[in-house]
Amino acid sequence: MIKKNKAVISKLIIHKIGNKFNDTRNLFSETPVVFDEDSYRLMLSFLLKPFGNITESFRFYHHADVQMNEMFTYAKQAFQEEDNFVEVSKNIVTHLYEQSNSAQIKTGDVLVVLFEDVEYNEVNTTALGVFKIENKIDFFQTFMDGKSLDVMVQQGISTKKLDKGCLVVNSTDDEGYVVLSVDNNNYDAAYWQKHFLNVKYADDKNNHTQTYIEMCREFGEEVLQSDFGTQEKSHFLAKTIDFFKENDTVNIHDFKEEIFEEENQKELFDDYKKVFESDRDLVVRNQFHVSDAVVKKQKAKIKTEIKLDTNIQIKLDVEAPDASSEYLELGYDEEKKMKYYKVFFNEET
Repeated sequence: MIKKNKAVISKLIIHKIGNKFNDTRNLFSETPVVFDEDSYRLMLSFLLKPFGNITESFRFYHHADVQMNEMFTYAKQAFQEEDNFVEVSKNIVTHLYEQSNSAQIKTGDVLVVLFEDVEYNEVNTTALGVFKIENKIDFFQTFMDGKSLDVMVQQGISTKKLDKGCLVVNSTDDEGYVVLSVDNNNYDAAYWQKHFLNVKYADDKNNHTQTYIEMCREFGEEVLQSDFGTQEKSHFLAKTIDFFKENDTVNIHDFKEEIFEEENQKELFDDYKKVFESDRDLVVRNQFHVSDAVVKKQKAKIKTEIKLDTNIQIKLDVEAPDASSEYLELGYDEEKKMKYYKVFFNEET
């Protein structure tokens, strides 16, 4: 996560990017933007706001040597050679242009930005931002025509949502620069993150926590719900979140012992972990420190509703993992030839 309380834009330049697949060309600016006070304040918030609640971070990658990663090189130049900012920004746009290998890739505006005093992990530093604006909105502009007001339609950039953006923080660890990324127009997942940035997830507790919870969520949906029903899936996911909230460190052996009562479910979990790792070409750690921020964010994505074909839904509280097994009973009515849930309670709240 970053904080933008003291952040300032030191340089910002806008270029237009085409699509080499459609033979549309780039249009380069030669000087940075000079802001008025209102547009500066709005632009600063628009560009940095999406990164305020991001928990996962990336690092630049190259199969041979990270020094051969184009964006790593351009970021390094931007931090060390500020006088060459305009030329570096053009190289970044050219590199992004080279990744447009299909008609799907949209043209648009690219903003290359240098920030100062961006706070990351309680340290103020510089950061390089690259933002691609792919969609513009229609709006009405009124104007005076003689003695009467008239109206015309114009197009502009919406300040509500950033299409694509990355922030390279001038803060390094054993893996290099910290890279944050957003992609709200994920029509081609490989285009921005894999081909343009060429990044991998950071080897940190945020990534380990997120990956493990995602694996559990998919195990619940693909295995437990299919074999044992929605109630069992919801119970498992609620217990998973509770385990992460109660433990600073996750050990997979302890996790299975506490979560699963049946040995066959432990075996199913082990089998699914191998499939999950193989499908995504990654390794899920058997022990790691828990990121509370990621747990909080992932908890909001957990769905524990039981949806019935009789237009009734039962919502289970993810904060109460034992409520499902204690107060919800699944049965079968021979007379109606239908399944039923029996819910126990003392009083309505």
